Amino acid sequence: FTNAVRHATGPIRLRLIQHQVLTCEVSDASPHRRQARSLDESGRGLSIVAQLSQRQGCRSTTGGGKSVWAEQELPRDA
Repeated sequence: FTNAVRHATGPIRLRLIQHQVLTCEVSDASPHRRQARSLDESGRGLSIVAQLSQRQGCRSTTGGGKSVWAEQELPRDA
């Protein structure tokens, strides 16, 4: 989610939600989601997140921005 800080438009919002899973959500005012090209040296964060998370996605927010989110299972109590 570091590209959100680097390429974001307007204020950036980070939310961590702990319920049955841990959800990390990053929102900004830009409607565009950047995709890394094969020769780019950065921009691979969402690919890594997709491999490590149970679910992930992107949705539009009110005001024309977007939220990128990922869910990760929480360890079970022993």
